[in-house]
Amino acid sequence: MRHVRRRPIPQQPQGYDDGYDAPYDSGYNTGQVYGSPSGRGGGGYGGPGEPPAYGRPAPDWRRRLKVGSITVLVLALGVSIGTYFWADSKMRREVDLAKVIDRPEEGDCTTYLIVGSDSREGMSAEEKKRLHTGSAEGKRTDSMMILAACGSGNTMISLPRDSDVEIPSFVGSESGKTFPAQGRRVKLNAAYAEDGPELLVRTVEHNTGLRIDHYAEIGFAGFANIVDSLGGVEMDIPKAFKDEKSGADFQAGTQTLNGEQALAFVRTRYAFAGSDLDRTKNQQKFLAALANQAATPGTILNPFRLYPTLGSGLDTLIVDKDMSLFDLAEMFFAMKSVNGGDGTSMNMPISGSRGSNLVWDKEKVRQLMDQIKNDEKVTVTAD
Repeated sequence: MRHVRRRPIPQQPQGYDDGYDAPYDSGYNTGQVYGSPSGRGGGGYGGPGEPPAYGRPAPDWRRRLKVGSITVLVLALGVSIGTYFWADSKMRREVDLAKVIDRPEEGDCTTYLIVGSDSREGMSAEEKKRLHTGSAEGKRTDSMMILAACGSGNTMISLPRDSDVEIPSFVGSESGKTFPAQGRRVKLNAAYAEDGPELLVRTVEHNTGLRIDHYAEIGFAGFANIVDSLGGVEMDIPKAFKDEKSGADFQAGTQTLNGEQALAFVRTRYAFAGSDLDRTKNQQKFLAALANQAATPGTILNPFRLYPTLGSGLDTLIVDKDMSLFDLAEMFFAMKSVNGGDGTSMNMPISGSRGSNLVWDKEKVRQLMDQIKNDEKVTVTAD
């Protein structure tokens, strides 16, 4: 049998240890990784205050901030556009001013005829009772005012519903039939009762010589809902008064009125000696305060207040076919400026009465309307 010789195992130098006989030690227990200088680990970062050796780059915060800002702006723009079209679609454009004939020439100001009607549309029997509206069918004008938005200053003029006016020739809003003038003199609110908003606009234009650019009307329920959606409207009531017919019962002083109280406040007429004239002053005062509270950043920029406010009012707001949401916003801001002291608030000048009708002061009315048409500062007073 062939003898196989084994090769001799080389002798290691004295003091050399190959490590196989000792327990295995990877070096990680000391943080040492081969190829990393000074015994630092290979995680890509040095010690405190030292730049990374390798790995992910530091975050670009300027770029992230820029992208985040753009994203927020795009979202805000999308919400704003969505809100605009949502609110615009809820406006009830039911009044056709193209049916109004023989209109005065356009002036330099934008004019609005603002009407509060006693419409009980959509109200339950319980709501009618709570708001003291009664249950009469149809609707009549409970308040009327002209708002002129001018460069020289905004003017709000209340038109007493007992105003003595002439019904001119007109075209029926439904029939299309022409009704000739007969020289009939009636109370102003009779024009609305006879043929609605179009005849009311025609009658106001005929008796003032002022062209009405836009029409806005709101009923009892919508008015009360808007006030409640705003959390009430703060008013300073100088003198206590009570009226069982409207439900008004107010103490003197500054107080926040809810929808029910606000409706009673603007409808009260029998508690005042001046009857309709005193009531119109209260209506102006309240509407200006309402606009002042609604047209604020706290409402406009807060979706939790903006959406309920728009939703509660636009469903019952009736406007002309050409009125946009921007026109409506301009109307509110013009009303707000009147409340802030940058405009004029007044009743239509009265010279006397004819029976129970209030007769306008023709000379003062002519001068007042000329100042508005020419965008001049209003100097006429109702006194």
